[in-house]
Amino acid sequence: MRMEDQSGAKYGGRDILESSVAGGWRGLAADHRHHPKGEVGSFQPANLEIAIATACNPACVVSRTGDRIRQHTRVEAGTIWFCPTGVEETDIIVSEWHDALHIYLPSSAFADISDARGGAACRPEGVPYLGGFFDERLRRLGAEVLRELVAPSAASTVLVDTLSIALTRCVIATYSGVDTGSEGRVSAHRLDDRRLRRVLDYMTAHLEDDVGLTDLADAACLSVFHFIRLFTSTTGLPPHRYLSRLRLERAKTLLSLRTMPIAEIAQACRFSSQSAFTRAFRHATATTPQVYRRQS
Repeated sequence: MRMEDQSGAKYGGRDILESSVAGGWRGLAADHRHHPKGEVGSFQPANLEIAIATACNPACVVSRTGDRIRQHTRVEAGTIWFCPTGVEETDIIVSEWHDALHIYLPSSAFADISDARGGAACRPEGVPYLGGFFDERLRRLGAEVLRELVAPSAASTVLVDTLSIALTRCVIATYSGVDTGSEGRVSAHRLDDRRLRRVLDYMTAHLEDDVGLTDLADAACLSVFHFIRLFTSTTGLPPHRYLSRLRLERAKTLLSLRTMPIAEIAQACRFSSQSAFTRAFRHATATTPQVYRRQS
C-alpha cells in the first residue's frame, strides 16, 4: 500500500484538515485530521504511522488494541502514538474529538539507514507499539511537517526528504535500541570544492524543477546521510534552506526585471501558490514582492 493511501484506508476520506497528497511528497506522507467521537475498525499498516495530537477536547481518551496490547490514553496536545508496520490494530475508540497529525514513514527509509550503517539491520518491524507518550524531538519534527503542509516552501521536496530521514533516525535510535550515529562519523569533515561545485551547479540548473535530496546527494556522489552533514558543515545551511535561498534570489531578479507577473514568478521558483511565495518573501526580506518590485 502506498503511503499516501494508508491514511484514507484506515480513517476514511472525511475530516482532513491538510494533506500531503497534492504536494506529491516522496520521503513521507502526512495529513492533519479532525477525529470526532467514534470508532475506527481493524487495520494493519504497511508503513510506520506516527500520530501526534495537536488539539483536543480535555475529556478525550483514545483506547486501542494492537500487538495484543490494550492502551488507554488521555489525550493532550503533543501526545504521540506509534502504529508499526505489520501490527494489526483491532479497534480504536475515541471518546471525544481531537485533532492529530499523522505521519507515514516508508520501510525504504529504514533500509537506507541500514545501508548507511554498513548493513546493520534497522527494521521498521522493530519499532514497538506505543501510545500516550511524549517526545519533544518528535513533536518538533512533526511541527515542521505540519508547517510544510500548511505553507509549502520553495524547497519543499528536499525539506520533506530531510524530515523523513530525521524522523526515521529518531525513531530507530530512541525506540529500537539501535545506535544510528555510526553512519555520521564523517560529519566533522566538509565537502571538497569539486563536490560542492557539482551540487551548487545542479541546484542552479534545476531551480524550476522538483529537486529531491537524493538528486543532490547523487550529484555529490554521497549517501543522503553523509551528504546532509557535509553540505551543512560546509555551507552553514541545510540543503533545503540553501536551495530556498537560491530560489528567492532568483525571484528577486525576476521581480526587478518586471517581465513576469508575480504569480508566474512564484510558480517558476517552485512555490505552491502566490500567497505562499509572498509569505516566504516577506519572512526573508521584511517586505512583499509587490513592494520589492516597485522599489527595484
